[in-house]
Amino acid sequence: MFSHILGQEPAVQTLTRALDSGHVHHAYRFEGPAGVGKERAAFALAQALVCELGGPRACEKCSACQRALRISDEEPRVPAHPDVILLQRGLYRGRISANEATGISIEQVRRMVLERVGYGPHEGRARVFIVRDADELTVSAANALLKTLEEPGQGTHFVLLTSRPNRLLDTIRSRTLPVRFSPLPDALVAQILQDKGLDPKVAILAQGSVALAVDLASEDAINEREEFVASARAAIAARDLAPGIKFAEARRERDGLRGLLAYFAQSLAFAGREQVLAQPEQAERAAEQHRIVLSTMQDVDRNVSPALALESMIYRLRQL
Repeated sequence: MFSHILGQEPAVQTLTRALDSGHVHHAYRFEGPAGVGKERAAFALAQALVCELGGPRACEKCSACQRALRISDEEPRVPAHPDVILLQRGLYRGRISANEATGISIEQVRRMVLERVGYGPHEGRARVFIVRDADELTVSAANALLKTLEEPGQGTHFVLLTSRPNRLLDTIRSRTLPVRFSPLPDALVAQILQDKGLDPKVAILAQGSVALAVDLASEDAINEREEFVASARAAIAARDLAPGIKFAEARRERDGLRGLLAYFAQSLAFAGREQVLAQPEQAERAAEQHRIVLSTMQDVDRNVSPALALESMIYRLRQL
């Protein structure tokens, strides 16, 4: 049931103990980075709760178990089991008229949750609401959920998934039990990538997230990283700072910049390791370059302008 959730033993143990003891909490908050198994764990929990055999663990063979995990091919892409209910911004586009460009609307909460909680499950023991990116609940939608989260009724459970728990209302956090999911070890991410036929070397850039690793392993992402490093090296080697300024001004977007810098730092680290015996002076220079790039990553994290951070990085690298 939980065997396909890798690298999250503490979280899995928390959930299996709850199932085996018969004391499954009515409202969980699964928090941790994207792409580390939170949603898989939520569906595994839901599967166990709706299983037709009624035991503490899912049999994984009955119709309820199979439908709990089967997502429809047509829009909206939701579970086939009527008692496993998904909420997500924009998921019911066309069926719920509210504009959900910025968050999960109060209308979605009313239609998908509040209109159902007064009744029992459609088929059996339990009903499970899984909220993807729960931090995207609008304030009005979150407030509408509060009473239900506190007293959801017999057999009703909520699992809120979030990679940004600090963005949830304090009142939502106080009514949900946290289960923390950690970044996955690089070795595990690399193995998963290899099993998928993708380059395992990008695992070190993925911050413990399989979803991010898969994105980074795409051909477009690889080409973008290589172009970034080549442009940076050309700016460092140029006769004046003009190419460096052009390089910096071409990258004003903060999103994705940290990953590009991490790849640049990784390439410098690899170069330093290769030179440490034959060319110790070059290895020392690569180590100092590595330190400067890591410092630039910290600047970006501190909301320094990306253009200014990159221009400063190129200037410092040119001084070595």
